[in-house]
Amino acid sequence: MEQKRYRDFADFLNGRFDGKVQKISLHAGFTCPNRDGSIGVGGCTYCNNQTFSPDYCLTGKSITRQLDEGVAFFARKYPQMRYLAYFQAYTNTYGELEELQGKYEEALAHPGVVGLIIGTRPDCMPDNLLDYLTSLSRRTFVLVEYGVESTSDETLRRINRGHDFAASADTIRRTSAAGLLVGAHMILGLPGENRELMLDHARRLSLLPLDTLKLHQLQLIRGTSMAREYEERPHEFHLYDVDEYIDLAIDFAERLSPRIAIERFVSQSPASLLIAPNWGLKNHEFTARLLRRMRERDTWQGRLCEAM
Repeated sequence: MEQKRYRDFADFLNGRFDGKVQKISLHAGFTCPNRDGSIGVGGCTYCNNQTFSPDYCLTGKSITRQLDEGVAFFARKYPQMRYLAYFQAYTNTYGELEELQGKYEEALAHPGVVGLIIGTRPDCMPDNLLDYLTSLSRRTFVLVEYGVESTSDETLRRINRGHDFAASADTIRRTSAAGLLVGAHMILGLPGENRELMLDHARRLSLLPLDTLKLHQLQLIRGTSMAREYEERPHEFHLYDVDEYIDLAIDFAERLSPRIAIERFVSQSPASLLIAPNWGLKNHEFTARLLRRMRERDTWQGRLCEAM
């Protein structure tokens, strides 16, 4: 049997569930403190939430209805599938505790739902919510995913992120210390970041108690501040072709701790919103090409990691 080249999300889930589970994305109606004026306006310069919301995941539908429609979509092919309610759009810990509890509990009450994945920002995890999620994790699966995006404070300022890397590192440590599973999101290719800096992200993340990681290639999305920035100053951007990005992603994985499961290496935005780069590949097609290249290079996740 061939050696596994990296620890994937299926490995991570197989250690926690006996049988297949599938995420169902939810839009719970939250906004973001970087949009409503609490810490900023306009949001992150790259962000258009339409890029990751399925058709069934629309504001105005209840959590239950979104889950009903998501389950109906998957159950036709996999009738025995169980589900993780994925609170994905915007900042899903940004609200009053009672409101948050109500939405999480509504999701967990749905037949077939066996846990929660909660996407949020590292500056939106107050102690009382962390305490509640810790108690919740004693009876069900809970994974909290934080948008880190970069370990460079200069980059975070440039993309109007509204927090620094220290905030991410501190909240990841607090969340792990509370006994919760922790994930992070990172974008490779942000303007101003060279190869050396991006590979250092892997080193710095490996020092944190992370369980999962999602990598995204930089995508320019219609209607975003970054798209306008690209129109005005295209020389400040480097948009990777697919083979170049594959080698970058492998270089990154080589330096990432092998205990961190890599959920994905790329993001796939709707063609109607995507400006560039347009590789014309599904996620599974990209992963197949990446694994083939890893075999050619005879390398694996963690091969060059200093923080084992």
